[in-house]
Amino acid sequence: MQSYQEMSREELLKEKESLEQQYKEICKKGLKLDMSRGKPSKEQLELSMPMMDVLTSETPLVSRAGTDIRNYGVIDGITEGQEFIASLVGLGPEAYDNVIVYGNASLNIMYDCISRSMMFGVNGSTPWCKLDKVKWLCPVPGYDRHFAITECFGIEMINVPLYEDGPDMDMVEKLVSEDDSIKGIWCVPKYSNPMGTSYSDETVRRLARLKPAAEDFRIYWDNAYCVHDLYEDKADQILEILGECEKAGNPNLPIEFCSTSKITFSGAGVSGLITSLENKADILKRLTIQTIGFDKINQLRHVKFLKDIDGVKAHMAKHAAIIRPKFEMILDRFEEELKGLGAGSWIRPNGGYFITFKANEGCAKNIVAKAKEAGVVLTGAGAPYPYKKDPKDSVIRIAPTLPPMEELKEACEVFIVCAKLASVEKLLEA
Repeated sequence: MQSYQEMSREELLKEKESLEQQYKEICKKGLKLDMSRGKPSKEQLELSMPMMDVLTSETPLVSRAGTDIRNYGVIDGITEGQEFIASLVGLGPEAYDNVIVYGNASLNIMYDCISRSMMFGVNGSTPWCKLDKVKWLCPVPGYDRHFAITECFGIEMINVPLYEDGPDMDMVEKLVSEDDSIKGIWCVPKYSNPMGTSYSDETVRRLARLKPAAEDFRIYWDNAYCVHDLYEDKADQILEILGECEKAGNPNLPIEFCSTSKITFSGAGVSGLITSLENKADILKRLTIQTIGFDKINQLRHVKFLKDIDGVKAHMAKHAAIIRPKFEMILDRFEEELKGLGAGSWIRPNGGYFITFKANEGCAKNIVAKAKEAGVVLTGAGAPYPYKKDPKDSVIRIAPTLPPMEELKEACEVFIVCAKLASVEKLLEA
């Protein structure tokens, strides 16, 4: 296949004419398709419906420790709920005391952690709101909702390139060791949002060995896709961060987050924070004022339904069977229609919820706008960057999970035509 870059201007003009005709035909269809957010499909949500039957009016609602879970109390969660959260991120049941089990959204925990640090500091440090400047490292492309939190609190965000093995660690090490106004880094270590890549062992170890100038620097370790493998035989493996930080003499460095949002019900799951006992004690000081306790009945419901990590893996295999064909369809079509054409590049992830398409520089906004006009809503161009500013205007996040396969096929064809057309237009501008 001849690449667009190799074509003469006359050949490009002819290609543009053909693509414009295809695009007009697509626009006539009046499509209304949405690939903007990484939501589970209805079929995925149906997998967890039996969870609604594990508790009945006859079920003793008492935890293993003897707590009546219908009542107030047990701020950090029932023990079996803590053990369950620990198992999700690769820790044994003995690590249960490092866990706080929250409500349905880990994003809410992250927001709370930043808010608490702004108001009260971290383990006795100066409250961030009293500092002249607070900065945060943001591996990019990254998760737009992470960036929205730090932006909300007026924290200055610093872009750090994200490679296939994790963030640029030379840059991270240099910045955090020299600048005590840098208070944290966002990390999605497994099947990162949106790249779908995972941190190498060396990256995790280097993060664990960081020597921050700020005593209150923390690694926000959002392990959102810890069990979200598409292929059992090709599942990515990452090192467990708490143990690595302990070995490196930095036990307080990580605050880890996870949830069952894309395991059971996104709107009615459980989430967890996992950290050192010292960090946990500092968090609980404020949390006991903020709430009298989270939903312990839902914690027990999840434990009874999923049982243990083996039960989770069996359940996630059912999810994979639903979403794997969607990922493969899109990636196969990219290979068939775009490989070698010079219109963009992509990574074939082993898990997670997204596909990242890297368009030619200056083309992402045009592709997204063209797709929208043709009836396909994508995540906004620039979303995977702080302040929604993609310096190269090239990264587009594709969320394949929610639409039914037939709709997804239509949306994929629209995207391919838009990517081709935007690439040709950009070359003709030169």
